[in-house]
Amino acid sequence: MTFTTKSRWHVLATAIAALLLITLDNSILYTALPTLERELGASPGESLWIINAYPLVMAGLLLGAGTLGDRVGHRTMLLAGLGIFGVASLVAAFAPTAAALIAARAFLAVGAAAMMPATLAVIRTSFQDERERTFAIAIWGSMSLVGFGLGPILSGLLLHWFWWGSVFLINVPVVIVAVIGVILYAPKPRPDVSKSWDFQSSAMSLMTMGGLVLAIKEAVNPAASWQMPAVALAISVVFGFLFVRRQGRLEHPSLDFNLFRNPALSAGIIAAAAGLFGFAGLQLITSQRFQLVSGFTPTEAGLLVSVVILGAIPMSLIGGAFLHRLGLRNLISGGLGLAALAAVGVAVGLNHGVLWVAIGILAMGIGLGASMSVASTGIIGNAPVEQAGMAASMEEVSFEFGALLAVALLGSLLAALYSLGLVLPAGAPEAARSSLSEALTIAEAGGPQSEALWTAAATAFDRSYVVVLYVVAAVLGFGAVVTGVLLRRYGPGSQSTLYPH
Repeated sequence: MTFTTKSRWHVLATAIAALLLITLDNSILYTALPTLERELGASPGESLWIINAYPLVMAGLLLGAGTLGDRVGHRTMLLAGLGIFGVASLVAAFAPTAAALIAARAFLAVGAAAMMPATLAVIRTSFQDERERTFAIAIWGSMSLVGFGLGPILSGLLLHWFWWGSVFLINVPVVIVAVIGVILYAPKPRPDVSKSWDFQSSAMSLMTMGGLVLAIKEAVNPAASWQMPAVALAISVVFGFLFVRRQGRLEHPSLDFNLFRNPALSAGIIAAAAGLFGFAGLQLITSQRFQLVSGFTPTEAGLLVSVVILGAIPMSLIGGAFLHRLGLRNLISGGLGLAALAAVGVAVGLNHGVLWVAIGILAMGIGLGASMSVASTGIIGNAPVEQAGMAASMEEVSFEFGALLAVALLGSLLAALYSLGLVLPAGAPEAARSSLSEALTIAEAGGPQSEALWTAAATAFDRSYVVVLYVVAAVLGFGAVVTGVLLRRYGPGSQSTLYPH
């Protein structure tokens, strides 16, 4: 099917509307966590699962959703995903308990997994000119960052005026608009019934990632025994092995490992995962720190962490427009390196005031914007068009896995370091060690040691926050080095977004 210029950009706008829904729900609860803990009585563990259920289920289903889209058509997958997402949003908005909300978030992820590969695949199939496609994908990538960045702001505003369920109800009108856009503008599906869809591979992928996340969460939990993380890791390894073996035996695998032979595609995968790890980790821990320690409102905390998009959006557009001059290596590896230095700057700036923190967050956004916008191009531009859905799924799995690991590792590490590092004043209850929120509740109840308890708890949390930021910087720095090596032959002046063979 041949598209006019106007039709192609309508397709892009439709894909972006669906993408914003997906990415908003990844980060919209970061500033809402203290509210959820209070309103639903969610424990720290339940709070992390409320966030983790969404990227975990999505990451587990994405590979299968991408290949299913190649079979039945990506327009069909968009419509199905939007329908599921709208219903799940209504269920989540009125969830009566933390457990019910976790289940609703998993249901949301099913709809998101159906939509996500389709948003990028329809762009790949609609834009035939390479340079035009590169710019379109850069816009798509920048909108992904916008969704992540706006989540905390939107959450803060809604919580200021409405009850917590409004952060899910806001999805419903957007779903309606997106459905209309898909019907009017998305290209008609071209089903390829020769391709099979393998549910077993999706289940194995989900078990692999679920086991790994559980192992990480329990490994950094000081109250947990060694048996739980060991069993979870064993489950992850076994199902991971079964998944890899199964892909080698299928005529149409969910994941074609031959694609990883292209170093530009592999670099894009690493950049996407490392970038989202830093992006999501920064937003999660910083929004909590400034609400709980500095007394920021959810809106104020959301505005602070969303400074990252002020640097990310323009840089992602610049990167997409000038990729042919700057080259993948400078943008991906250099961007990750800058983001790593900026994360260190945020940690150092904490002792010098919120302005220095904001400057560090802005610089981090510039680096992440440079790397993540063209990471998508490196992935989707190096896959055959008939595997567009698979390539899009690979990219989204890397995005979601990065965010998933950030929440699982950094959220749990922050809590564990706080608990281990808190020096309780004499006579203070041991319950204050469970979380900073609990220490605040105890301190607000009054008592002879309330002020000393709050000072000790805030100090312990700040120390933990700084250590976690250094972990973020280390991961980003490692990503910069690895992608720099992979892209060593792809520097400035390349006339193609493809790796030069």
